[in-house]
Amino acid sequence: MNADQTLDATGLLCPLPVLKARKRLQALASGQTLHVMADDPAAIVDVPHFCAEAGHTLLSMDQSGTVQTYLIQKG
Repeated sequence: MNADQTLDATGLLCPLPVLKARKRLQALASGQTLHVMADDPAAIVDVPHFCAEAGHTLLSMDQSGTVQTYLIQKG
């Protein structure tokens, strides 16, 4: 699935990946998707929690080496 937007949050530490994802999602219409890349170990917990709290859907979560990728659908 192709995302409507991509956010490269690698190199950023908590809480920046989630804050930047929140800002990017605000610009999207409901139902559009955001692909997020992060390498902060805390993002594994923070991103799913953010999605649940903000009403977004975490469509996928994957890790390749130190980089995690998330596909978020705006609620």
